Amino acid sequence: MIAGRFKDYISTPKANGYQSLHTGVTLRQPRNQKIEIQIRTADMHDFAENGVAAHWAYKERNAAQASSNEVAALGMNKLRWVQDLLEILEDSEAPDEFLENTKLELYQDQVFCFTPKGQLISLPRRATPVDFAYAVHSQVGDACVGAKINGRLMPLRHELQNGDQVEIMTARGGTPSASWERFVVTGKARARIRRYVALQQRQVNLDAGRTALAKAFRQEGVDGSEKVLETLLRDLRQPSIEDLYVAVGTGHLGPRDVVNAAYPELRQTHRAPRMVPGLSGRLSGALGNQARYGAKSGSVISGIGSGIATHFAGCCHPLPGDAIVGIIAQGKGVTIHQRQCQNLSAFSSTPERFLEIDWDYEALAQGERGAPHIGRVSVIAANESTVLTTLTNTASKHNGSVVNLRILNRQLDFMEILVDLEVRDVRHLSAMIAALRSAQGVMQVERTKN
Repeated sequence: MIAGRFKDYISTPKANGYQSLHTGVTLRQPRNQKIEIQIRTADMHDFAENGVAAHWAYKERNAAQASSNEVAALGMNKLRWVQDLLEILEDSEAPDEFLENTKLELYQDQVFCFTPKGQLISLPRRATPVDFAYAVHSQVGDACVGAKINGRLMPLRHELQNGDQVEIMTARGGTPSASWERFVVTGKARARIRRYVALQQRQVNLDAGRTALAKAFRQEGVDGSEKVLETLLRDLRQPSIEDLYVAVGTGHLGPRDVVNAAYPELRQTHRAPRMVPGLSGRLSGALGNQARYGAKSGSVISGIGSGIATHFAGCCHPLPGDAIVGIIAQGKGVTIHQRQCQNLSAFSSTPERFLEIDWDYEALAQGERGAPHIGRVSVIAANESTVLTTLTNTASKHNGSVVNLRILNRQLDFMEILVDLEVRDVRHLSAMIAALRSAQGVMQVERTKN
């Protein structure tokens, strides 16, 4: 028997009427395997399993006719599950996100795993060590860097099985990885990871906005202190200076717009941007932009006038064959995104910056390529010295090349890699992905969304 794991809920029932004997034991075979045993009568088991169902019968009948058992059933709650729901609610940013994360907790088969001290943790099927870590405590999940399952070091995406003993390894100052969201199955873990990623992205946008504003004010030789910015918050519809920085960092506001709001006299002396001749101020309407920008750019993008700078967004890496849209930035030209790019939501408040464009497939057919097209893929492969060579050789054999490679996560037996491939179009990238999936040592290959 595991010391401290024996509980008698028969002589001292729980407040909701639950009765049972619980004990945890260690087996000789397989060695050190831990299981929990629950002992109760048939009536006790029926109450434990069907108490919640009795609640529905209670609601359909007159309350005065309900038996004492039904009243007890009405009060039954899975307190740990409710606790998790409260944490999901705290970490979720929007009602629809809360609903999505909550649905992950419902109607799923379970696996039962143990901590090294013998504590039983109940998780949904296909749960991973990351789910286990967040089930133990949110801070344990945030600081998780590895896991031992039954004494063996295993990947964080490993699916747990009934009876596994899981030891979570943590690091001081450890933080969640955005890649965890792709394999966790519990709503609590997903909500916590999304919350961290959102806060991290906000901080990046805040720093970028602060730097951009400081540069814009410095170029004009005027005061851009926070005292000046505070007077602009109402006119710019920003609740705080931090939100103003974030709006600039995400592109909702241009640094020049903030400078002009603070010093309106600079608006008249400001020169029109060189990249967009004939345009001053913001462009009005995507259809109006189409005519003013011309019909063709002379490159592989149609719908943009010649002489206008274009560049491809590094967040979604659009390729010929993808549905695309242009985002206008004064003085910077046009940035090309995939239509399903998540970052486009940052420009929803400025629809005049959107430009209807498409690939010039006629120019592409004639061999014009313009700037190199980069497709980004996420690769999970065995942690072997030959894997990187395999990736580059496979790309070369299929008329592509690896232009950038970054290892995101490295464990004892696997690693996760971001690979930028130079390709012709979507079809070429799909062929490359198929080839990489069949390469030795490669477990999974996916095109990244953002």
